[in-house]
Amino acid sequence: MQGAGAASSAVGSYYSAQSQKTALGLQANLSDINARMSESAAQATLLTGQREEQRSDIATANLKGTQRASMAANGIDLGEGTANQILTTTDVMGQVDANTIQANAVRSAWGYRTQAANQTNQANMSRASASAISPLTSATTSLLGSAGSVASNWYLYNKAGLFGTPSDGSYEAKYALGQGR
Repeated sequence: MQGAGAASSAVGSYYSAQSQKTALGLQANLSDINARMSESAAQATLLTGQREEQRSDIATANLKGTQRASMAANGIDLGEGTANQILTTTDVMGQVDANTIQANAVRSAWGYRTQAANQTNQANMSRASASAISPLTSATTSLLGSAGSVASNWYLYNKAGLFGTPSDGSYEAKYALGQGR
C-alpha cells in the first residue's frame, strides 16, 4: 500500500514540476510580448514628440510672421531696437517650447524602454527558472524520499511475520498472523 502511495507521490511530483515549468515558459512569453509593446509605445511617443515639435515650430513661425507684418504695416524698422528684440524673443521662446516638447517625449520614451528592459529581464529569469526544473528529478527525489519509509515499514512488518513465517516465533508475531489463539 505504501509502495503505491510512494509511486503516486512520485507521479504527482513529476506532473507538478512539469506544470510549473510550463507556467514559467508561458510567463516568459507574456513578458516578451509586454516588452515588445513597451518598445512600440516608446517609438510612438518619440514620433508624437517629433510631430508636436514640428507643430510648435510652425506656430512660432506663424507668430513671428504675424508680428513682422504688423510691425511693418505700422512703419516700424524690423532690423533694430524693440522690433528686433521682439522677433528674437519669439525665436528663443519658440525654441524653448520645441526643446521642452522634445525632452518630454524622450523622458516618456525612456520610461517605456525601462519597462521593456524590466520585462525582458523577467522573461529571462522565468526561462532560467523553467530550465532549472526537472520533472524527472522531482519524481525521483519524491520516490527516494518515500523509499526509506516504505523500507522501514516493510522491515518491521517482515520482522513481525506479516509477509511469511515469524522469524523468532514470538507470541506477538504469531498473534499478528492470527496463529496466537
